[in-house]
Amino acid sequence: MSEEKLTKAEIIEHIYDNSSISRKDIHNVIDSFFEEVKEALEDDRVVELRGFGTFEIRTRKGREKARNPKTGEIVPVESHGVTVFRPGKELKKLAWSLRK
Repeated sequence: MSEEKLTKAEIIEHIYDNSSISRKDIHNVIDSFFEEVKEALEDDRVVELRGFGTFEIRTRKGREKARNPKTGEIVPVESHGVTVFRPGKELKKLAWSLRK
């Protein structure tokens, strides 16, 4: 499995290289996009990006006997929200063919 990451700065640079838009404007659009996604999730809305995937917040049920991995101590964990991403059909198809 590859450990190489793609950063926001690299995305901005790729878009800049392939368009006539300024880096500052690209950065603003990407930041605005992420802010919209965060606000929608905060408002308990599902974010669906056709062909890519869906983001949503789900409630993870609390447990009385969770274990602290460092100390082994048993600790209670309250119910809490977790972000979930489900890839869309096109992304699933792409991922399926990448690793053989």
